[in-house]
Amino acid sequence: MRDHQAISIESLLSHVPMFDGLAPEEITRLAKCTQEVRAEKGEMLFHRGDPCSGFHVLVYGQVKLGFTSAQGNEKVVEIVQEGQSFGEAIMFMDKPYIVFAQALKDSLLLHVPKAVIFEELERDHGFARKMLAGLAMRLHQLMTDVEAYSLHSGKQRIIGYLIGELDEKHLTASDVVLELPISKGVIASRLNLTQEHFSRILHELSELGLIVVEGKKIRIPNVARLNLHQL
Repeated sequence: MRDHQAISIESLLSHVPMFDGLAPEEITRLAKCTQEVRAEKGEMLFHRGDPCSGFHVLVYGQVKLGFTSAQGNEKVVEIVQEGQSFGEAIMFMDKPYIVFAQALKDSLLLHVPKAVIFEELERDHGFARKMLAGLAMRLHQLMTDVEAYSLHSGKQRIIGYLIGELDEKHLTASDVVLELPISKGVIASRLNLTQEHFSRILHELSELGLIVVEGKKIRIPNVARLNLHQL
């Protein structure tokens, strides 16, 4: 865990996209009710069925959202990255969490209670539009995931994931090294694949000379050539 140095909640909230444009006094009102949440790698932030009293913003670290079947199989729904928020939809529905949240790295989050959000929504209709825009983006991502699971092969999903992890400047580059930010098992679950299927496809891509797997590092000799196999 990073040192527990003092942080400015107001400064952090002012950089959250949905709070962009709020007046300083509005940020101050939110900050007064916002709590820091520190989680070590592997720690559960909440379980499915726990009551939802607000939403979270990830300051640093990484968090996975998922659920576990009756047979004990885990399905990762989303990997939350720094600066992203989660839990808004459930907060508005006034229902318990339908997923669990677990830290994949030592993480710092902010928990913004729903009471203060509802107060700001009554004060500022522009804030309401931003909240709706954020929820719409989340819905769009969900539909994109459903499309990928339904219409794309496992190979297409993996190639799409690898390409999506690259910086824009590397999309036409050669001999790019990508270090996977999370374990292969978590990536496989996120792509709706078993870990065995995921490993088999990586091996197939290696046999084709499209990638070279070196532990958590994947070298891509030619990004454009790899991308062609996604089509």
